[in-house]
Amino acid sequence: MADTRPIDARGWIFQVEDTDADPDAWLPIAGIDTWNYNPSENEETTETTAFDSAGQYEQDVMQRGASLSLEGKYRINKTTKARDPGQAYIDADWAERVGYESRNKLRYRHETQTVWRVWEATVSPGEQGGSNNDKTSWSATFTRCGAATTMAVAP
Repeated sequence: MADTRPIDARGWIFQVEDTDADPDAWLPIAGIDTWNYNPSENEETTETTAFDSAGQYEQDVMQRGASLSLEGKYRINKTTKARDPGQAYIDADWAERVGYESRNKLRYRHETQTVWRVWEATVSPGEQGGSNNDKTSWSATFTRCGAATTMAVAP
């Protein structure tokens, strides 16, 4: 185990698919300073304990789920004053959709990995705010819909 080392949390890359672009494009999400992956969000189980369980609890997982929360700073281009493209797409386009149109794709990986983890997901925009000596906050929570897939990192 002497050759293994922990990886830096800041080495994770998050991108959202811009389905309005022709062809579809992946937009980096800038300004992230905290992220949280919950692999058991929306998990559902059913109890299977029976008399022959000898008093020991048993269950089966009936549904899997996952969520990913990103938090950071609201970003703009200091020259053009345009919003960060990833944050802007999430806030102004994706977060406004409802019904079947509320789904979009998100992908993420660590900079040391050669494969993206890809989700079809819904997004819940987070609160924005700050106080006197703060920068404006930004956040979003993504809830996976269906099973994750993978995509090779393009050279």
